[in-house]
Amino acid sequence: MKIDQIALQPYTVRDFCKTAEDYAATLKKVRAIGYRAVEAGGFPGSVEELRATVIGEGLTICGCHVSGPTILNETNKAVDHAGTLGCQYVTFPFPRLAETDLSNPAHIESLILKLDAAGAVLRKAGLTLTYHNHANEFVHFNEKPLLETIYERIPTENLQAELDTYWVHAGGCDPVRWINKLKNRLPLIHLKDYGVDATGRPYFAEIGYGNLDFKGIMAAAQAAGTQWFIVEQDTCPGDPFESIKKSFDYIKANLL
Repeated sequence: MKIDQIALQPYTVRDFCKTAEDYAATLKKVRAIGYRAVEAGGFPGSVEELRATVIGEGLTICGCHVSGPTILNETNKAVDHAGTLGCQYVTFPFPRLAETDLSNPAHIESLILKLDAAGAVLRKAGLTLTYHNHANEFVHFNEKPLLETIYERIPTENLQAELDTYWVHAGGCDPVRWINKLKNRLPLIHLKDYGVDATGRPYFAEIGYGNLDFKGIMAAAQAAGTQWFIVEQDTCPGDPFESIKKSFDYIKANLL
């Protein structure tokens, strides 16, 4: 992995992205820390302005999250969104609980069929649909984790992965094993460490400061053909800019 492949998901610093001016100032700090790319999203303006802001701060757009309903029901809008941003990867972020009950087989079947159809539309437009997991996709469905069924049922050309290391572990599975399962189907990975406090309560940790085996994770991801290594920390113990710097510095010192 090269330093140019390390990206940040700006959700980590979302509290500092309320206005377009704030967003630009935040990206300036992100670039100063050393990140070379971001996964676009959360911008309080137009898609055109988002692209101009990211590029203006010297960063690359490695991909974008688009709302699940847009991807599933208005796929051409997702095509236009990614086209304007100039990125290859469009990520389905989360099956909204109001629309998809993952304990309901009919809802699961509908989700799989819609993801497959959306992936085909994006592929024909020269784009790639990826799926970002949380812990709930590890619910058992047909005697195996649902995420496994999703990837078995949908062809690789219509759906690839953006695996989230924290949520794989939170779902009771091994991130390295899942990376190996998704070899040549994992262009993006969310790097997110998993810590536990003195009461046994889990928390989101900076990379290298939790309990996940990131040397094993990174070696497996590189062998799997991963192109972008995206740092995300859903919550931080203090200043999120300090957290993203700790993660970047650990990766630079130990994982490149």
